[in-house]
Amino acid sequence: MLKPVLGIFIGGLGTRMGGVQKALLRAPGGAETLIARSVRVAREAGCEAVLLGTADLGDEARGVLQLPDRATDLGPLAGLASLLDHAGDRPALCLACDMPYVSSALLARLVNEHVDASVLAPRDIASGKWQPLCARYASARVAPVLAAAMAEGVRSFQTLFGRISVTELPLTRAEHAQLRDWDKPEDIES
Repeated sequence: MLKPVLGIFIGGLGTRMGGVQKALLRAPGGAETLIARSVRVAREAGCEAVLLGTADLGDEARGVLQLPDRATDLGPLAGLASLLDHAGDRPALCLACDMPYVSSALLARLVNEHVDASVLAPRDIASGKWQPLCARYASARVAPVLAAAMAEGVRSFQTLFGRISVTELPLTRAEHAQLRDWDKPEDIES
């Protein structure tokens, strides 16, 4: 299997965090930033780590390829488009930088399970919605579907997922807990 690429979404203005760039927050334990942790667990899972978005992360981004969104004003789907372009024929994984509990073991499951799936993603327990920012994409199969959706103005991962075959990655309760993200200051404190 070709070495997978893991794109870490770093965009966003952090408005719900009071204007703080989430990627630069300290991960649980305080030893590293969220972005440093994300890059580390990506590499531990055997992936090439790339950053998706144009946020200025200073020294924290040194040595890691940073890809701008393919288009402006299309949200995270534009970041996915850049990732799929970069990945070519390789599998592409997505990870939000504000998911500080995702382990390299969970990412390794995404790399190694259901290798023929067009998209492999877990579902949220409560809502049943797909989790697109901790998922694997078959780049060559998803790219044309994504391009068509973006041309039509689609901005939602859930809408994109309605247009392509998605395989569920079943998770244990402990693995579901790893998907908790930090959207607002209260999330960090809890």
